[in-house]
Amino acid sequence: MIDVARKYVFDFDSTLTRVEALDVLAEMTLKGKSNRDEIIEEIQKITNLGIDGDISFTESLERRIKLLNANKSDLSALVEELRHKISKSIESNKEFFEKFSDDIYVISCGFKEFIDPIVKEYNIPSDRVYANTFEFDSDGKIIGFDAENPLSQHNGKIECLKQMDLDGEVQVIGDGYSDYVMREAGIADKFFAYTENVHREKAASNADHVTPNLDEFLFVNDLPRNISYPKNRIKILLLENVHPDAFENLSEDGFSVELVKHSLTEEELIEKIKGVHVLGIRSKTQVTQKVIDAANKLLVVGAFCIGTTQIDLDHCKRNGVVVFNAPYSNTRSVVELAIGEIIMLMRSVFPRSTEIHKGQWQKTAVGSREVRGKNLGIVGYGNIGKQLSVLAEAIGMRVYYYDVDDKLALGNAVKCNTLEDLLSVSDVVTLHIDDNKANKNFIGEREINQMKTGAMLINLARGFVVDIAALATALKSGKLGGAAIDVYPEEPRSNGDFITELQGLDNVILTPHVGGSTQEAQRNIADFVPNKIMEYVNAGSTVDAVNFPNIRLPKQNKAHRFLHIHKNVPGIMAKINEVLAKYEMNISGQYLSTDNEVGYVITDLDKEYNKDVIKALKKIENTIKFRVLY
Repeated sequence: MIDVARKYVFDFDSTLTRVEALDVLAEMTLKGKSNRDEIIEEIQKITNLGIDGDISFTESLERRIKLLNANKSDLSALVEELRHKISKSIESNKEFFEKFSDDIYVISCGFKEFIDPIVKEYNIPSDRVYANTFEFDSDGKIIGFDAENPLSQHNGKIECLKQMDLDGEVQVIGDGYSDYVMREAGIADKFFAYTENVHREKAASNADHVTPNLDEFLFVNDLPRNISYPKNRIKILLLENVHPDAFENLSEDGFSVELVKHSLTEEELIEKIKGVHVLGIRSKTQVTQKVIDAANKLLVVGAFCIGTTQIDLDHCKRNGVVVFNAPYSNTRSVVELAIGEIIMLMRSVFPRSTEIHKGQWQKTAVGSREVRGKNLGIVGYGNIGKQLSVLAEAIGMRVYYYDVDDKLALGNAVKCNTLEDLLSVSDVVTLHIDDNKANKNFIGEREINQMKTGAMLINLARGFVVDIAALATALKSGKLGGAAIDVYPEEPRSNGDFITELQGLDNVILTPHVGGSTQEAQRNIADFVPNKIMEYVNAGSTVDAVNFPNIRLPKQNKAHRFLHIHKNVPGIMAKINEVLAKYEMNISGQYLSTDNEVGYVITDLDKEYNKDVIKALKKIENTIKFRVLY
């Protein structure tokens, strides 16, 4: 099979650069003018009319130049500005322009005065740049353009490309009407609608291929590129109305992201997850064994919350699916709610508020106490427990804590050797333990009986750690003086009706699992989890993964990175290196981390690789997943 010679014709504005150069020039030359914004808006409007073919390009050019009020001396500053406005994926694939420079052309309705110096840095000489040229008066003011140049005329790119008479398959890459008409006219073989900077529906609907970035264009044409698989082909599904910042962070990095506001049933998720590379959930969606088995492309699950009991972590691991959560992002929110509830319970704020709502005035100090000098018992001295310890001490409480692990006390907090010791001394007990299934009914009838009579219980941890029936009995009998419950053994999948035995009880604060649900916490989570996802998908880093060996990787620089996940059996590393040696691959860096079940090897190679090496690595016995990053 003989490869067809190709010629690549690029547009400049909004393709090679992120902007329309004349718009940028207008912003510079009109700076300080009182009507600057109105003129710029008018110039942009005229630009778009010309790009979409709604007015002739000649008219568009004439009208914009009249409004510009620019001088030849402004052009050097414009060029400098444009150097910082190169399209992100163009800049990261400079090697393509250097390697295929003989086959790359620029045809633009812009101007050579500012295009030439920019594309020269991408190894495209002036004689392969076809563009307009300015006309200046004796003072250097831009007064017009060369009207004899076909590119100053309507559909001028057609005439220009026709005169060039290029051999081989001609591919046009651009964002507007003037680009796709070359394909319509039959003088270009393919038109790629470039949408990285602007999506013009007319261009996209008339394209042979919509390319959100240069990586996609290079991938389709099997050309050298910065990354092996375009990010726009990586599908991310975000469920349960995660904060919009998560959508923006992941979309901005180039991924294709779908946002669903509610959770999905197992059956719905099994159908939806086919072809999905990254799944983002909160606490209601269950990622079961059946879901994982149906996920034919799944790489990562991101839990936009602290808990991960809704995810089958072991089955994810066995299938090479890495799981991240947000263990610290909502810590402050939970702690603040705990402090608020301690004060509200001790002051009997909830009963007084309920009475007022019913029209009853009961001004009394009975059952109302200061928190200063009272004993707070913190069960679980992790991130939340420790921060709560500091704040509670700051408002004058004496802090006691109990944890199954040996934890260093902060401030004046006192460590209790047993849970019973803590329960017996505390005026308020607050739970901050993990979602280990062994913690079911951690606080039951026996533990409640060990608490002080009249003490308060707060649960902002997990619903199943408290025996609700035993708690209700203790509250009704007066054994406990109050409770604040945010989590329940069974919670509805969506907002609506809800029943619990604790409803209607005096001095009981009930909230619908909102301990970490503040705007700040959700924004923090929407930053933290996507960053972990991107670090893994983009670079292979598994730092903070909850179910996988953790590897922190140095930044890769001009090398290929292979990721190999395998069952942790002897000899895999030797087999990997045997394959690499066979294909004469030079290893510049190699990293391995294992746990009892899986091993994770990252290999950086500083030589072009034969595609047969990938097939050989995938065929190694006990391989779970293999991926090439660059």
